Amino acid sequence: MNPNNSEFSLPASFFAVFLCVIFGANYVAVKVGLSGIGTFTLAALRFTIASLSIALWAKITGQSFSLKKGQIRYIIILTVIFSVQLSLFYLGMSKTNAAHATLVSNFVPFFILFLSHYFIPDDKITIRKFFGILLGFLAIILIFFGKEKGAASLKEGDLIILAVTFIWACNTVFVKKIINDFHPFQLVLYPMIFSLPFFFTEAFLLDERMFFNINPNVIGALLYQGIVTAAFGFVAWNNLLKIYGATSLHSFIFIIPISGVIIGGLLIDEPVTYNIVFALVLIASGIMAVHYKPAKSTVSPFGRSM
Repeated sequence: MNPNNSEFSLPASFFAVFLCVIFGANYVAVKVGLSGIGTFTLAALRFTIASLSIALWAKITGQSFSLKKGQIRYIIILTVIFSVQLSLFYLGMSKTNAAHATLVSNFVPFFILFLSHYFIPDDKITIRKFFGILLGFLAIILIFFGKEKGAASLKEGDLIILAVTFIWACNTVFVKKIINDFHPFQLVLYPMIFSLPFFFTEAFLLDERMFFNINPNVIGALLYQGIVTAAFGFVAWNNLLKIYGATSLHSFIFIIPISGVIIGGLLIDEPVTYNIVFALVLIASGIMAVHYKPAKSTVSPFGRSM
């Protein structure tokens, strides 16, 4: 079976949905963490905890840490991408809310759709995938027409998160091309470790206060980000990415805003506007369109048949 074009089994689909739910909750955890820890300090601590967790798991389970000479250059590239992506992510999260950030993340599969079509063999655009993801894209447009207090600040943060999603998409396509030569955990662990000096430097130089309101909620949010999403979530996602196509896997990302909006509304009282509700309807429709299985193969809107 071609790993770039494997069909999702029912258990794999449920697992992908589960991962997206915990990723959606992560946006809320970041907002809670930022209420007591500086922007870049939070990032530095999160990935310190994640690195230690992944390294401990790999040691206990007998995973190989060794890298071949030709693999080091790929780790360096991933480290640069990871450092820029996550620095911008935390900066953007400090300027927007969890609901907006999770909704903007829907641009990821839209970007991946086109990048994968040209850079990953057998992971091509079909009409079904195109229009399914387009519905998710239309949902994002609604965000920028919302009328909320502090709208200017929110839009600034949204645009930063949008830049993060493009970097995320580029990173995903790059990882998909090289992942068969690595253990999936290596592509998570080493960029994290090598990025730590960068994150701590940002924390010391750019955070006005590194710690200012430490409480059980903030500590719990930090541990959630470090252990649940960055350690378990990232490694599990890379394992799925190694088996399934980047486009099909990342269509599940539309689950993230649904969980993020619901959890944000329940736990930190973020507003759920009519625009957000309508956006979620479009997102759900996009999921159904992407995963609906037609009787016959479709033709790519770019002239390539499946």
